[in-house]
Amino acid sequence: MKTKIISKILLTLALVFVLGSAITHVHGGTQASSPSSIGPPDQQFPVVTIHSTDNVTRGKIGTFVLSATPKILLATTFVNFSVSGTAIPGVDYTVLVSPAFIGQSGFGVLLVKTLPDPRASFFRQAYSVVITLEPGLGYAVGEPSSAQMFIKP
Repeated sequence: MKTKIISKILLTLALVFVLGSAITHVHGGTQASSPSSIGPPDQQFPVVTIHSTDNVTRGKIGTFVLSATPKILLATTFVNFSVSGTAIPGVDYTVLVSPAFIGQSGFGVLLVKTLPDPRASFFRQAYSVVITLEPGLGYAVGEPSSAQMFIKP
């Protein structure tokens, strides 16, 4: 009976030691400055970049491609991003929701489905969509960290 109690105490102490060490690694040290990442400074994270495949004609679907180097073996990750530009979400294109998904292949896509021009103005112009990657857990943001596409009339 005493042996079981002692072994449980030792197991509990071992778990406390392991968890304490893990917490120290997560909260200790300094954060890497470039590329930006969130996590232990000694761990190598995949570096995520983004580019646009090209401008898109209104009524079509445009694409932003995310790539992670090195590939994320046996795992997937979600990459935070923000959207800006002169195009209006819900008016010029369907709303994009962060985060984006990168699979085991090391690639992910953001599809920009453009909408018909509600302005119906005489002077038709192009509007921009800019995606900017933001730091998050499990990856680092590389260069280029943002990409732009134009929605052409």
